[in-house]
Amino acid sequence: MTQPDASRATTREPTAVDAVAESWVDTQVDLYPEFRVYLGRPGREGEYADYSPEGAERAIAETRRALAEIRAAVAVDDVDAVTKTDLDRELQLAIDKHEAGFDQRDLNVIASPAQELRDIFDLMPTETVDDWSHVATRLGNLPEAMSGYIESLRSGIAAGNVPAIRQVTEVVAQAKKQLADTGFFYGLARTADGGGADLPASLRAELEDGARASAEAYGALVEFLATELAPHAPEKDAVGRDLYALASRGFLGATIDQDETYEWGIEELARMTAEQEAIAREIKPGASVLEAIAFLDGDPARKLHGTDALQRWMQETSDRAVEELSRTQFDIPDEVKRLECMIAPTQEGGIYYTNPTDDFSRPGQMWWSVPEGVTEFDTWRELTTVYHEGVPGHHLQIGQAVYNKATLNTWRRNAGTSGHAEGWALYAERLMEQLGYLDDPADRLGMLDGQRLRAARVVLDIGVHLEKPLPDGSGTWTGEYAFGFLGANVNMSREFVRFEVNRYLGWPGQAPSYKVGQRIWEQLRDETAAREGSSFDIRAFHKRALDIGGVGLDTLRAALSTRARG
Repeated sequence: MTQPDASRATTREPTAVDAVAESWVDTQVDLYPEFRVYLGRPGREGEYADYSPEGAERAIAETRRALAEIRAAVAVDDVDAVTKTDLDRELQLAIDKHEAGFDQRDLNVIASPAQELRDIFDLMPTETVDDWSHVATRLGNLPEAMSGYIESLRSGIAAGNVPAIRQVTEVVAQAKKQLADTGFFYGLARTADGGGADLPASLRAELEDGARASAEAYGALVEFLATELAPHAPEKDAVGRDLYALASRGFLGATIDQDETYEWGIEELARMTAEQEAIAREIKPGASVLEAIAFLDGDPARKLHGTDALQRWMQETSDRAVEELSRTQFDIPDEVKRLECMIAPTQEGGIYYTNPTDDFSRPGQMWWSVPEGVTEFDTWRELTTVYHEGVPGHHLQIGQAVYNKATLNTWRRNAGTSGHAEGWALYAERLMEQLGYLDDPADRLGMLDGQRLRAARVVLDIGVHLEKPLPDGSGTWTGEYAFGFLGANVNMSREFVRFEVNRYLGWPGQAPSYKVGQRIWEQLRDETAAREGSSFDIRAFHKRALDIGGVGLDTLRAALSTRARG
């Protein structure tokens, strides 16, 4: 599956394989109108998907149809071969997960419909009267979407397929925040009052009614979770080997040996710890990691106060990296050079990136969801995060795929896995160290703090969900043990540790995909270097790999190795 250099390609004539892929994107935005917001496609702006069991059955029927079509389509070139392989992988996985009942237990603290029904508003434009009209329509439609979601979770009760009680309890606490007049929905309606658009009174009233209805819908979710789902929710956080293998395949786009990966994670965590300890002694002779961190945390020159200062620093750091790297290391198109650094309207914790629209009318955006009460930020901890989310991390990777319209169809430009994206972003952090952007030992310590966290997550996530023996042999992994384990391997607040562990326990397979993805990216680079010998050019390797787009890691490996054989 050789992948040609997309930047030098002329507009490619669409093929039968492209037609199936484009049709699948059209089907997805029909089934999930929210995708239109992510893609920047007009139409159905205020609608939600059908989150009910009937909606899930319709979606899987379309998935089976698309799978039959892509298997019947004939690849005419190497671009087609990659598309065909990876779309087949994604569609088959969706069927496997549906048959395993993932829809019935889709509840966690960060990436389930309980959050997504609200999160979509973050990306909706609010500049014109029409924009606010779409917001009002979506607010009005949220209760029906929530009702369908509750029905899906209710079907899980009947099937004996229920998420762990810890996730139920945590989501109840999250959802309760939306019920008061200080919650997101009422705040959104008030934002319209202070916005630049001159809204008619009828629309303002519609927004207020929609905010009230949406808050009440979250109240219905709280009631259902607390009174119906909780009594059936198991105490055990582990999902077991079968469900975990499916989840891991989805996040990596690759099948790995979970037991070998667990042992590798233990070794990688030890290596990260030793590297951190050595750098701590560079920062302050004889210091432990904790002593070096205390020393850095006491340095006012490395501290930011307030989210406004954080946002400005993020933007300035990102702009500087884009400008310098585009001159020296990467060929970055003008459209991709624009990246907006944003403070998210939520306070749930987490930092994330959202894609540019297909025409770049909405640029790529880096979002920081700052937990309530957090007002100080240490630049030495966060510098590598900006590179991870921006350039050369997610933004370069995803923006380049969006830019490559000449070769990549719409599905290829917007597909991808966590292992591909997050693995690349961790790979990019190490690349920035190699390029000299982390020469300050404090910044390297911050990078290693993140890398150590990601290594610890491999051990924790596989350990808990597969109920593996503890690294010291003293017993078996449990959710409760995980909190102390992570706390011992990160230098973060108790609130951060609590949120992170709850995330891992409810979103199996996702957290390890970062470090495992980095491992696979590094393997691919080293394998390519060994094949090409003295002719190996790492800049050319990066470009060739990114021009393939956000495919699963098994597909990426096949594409790069086929090109080498060709």
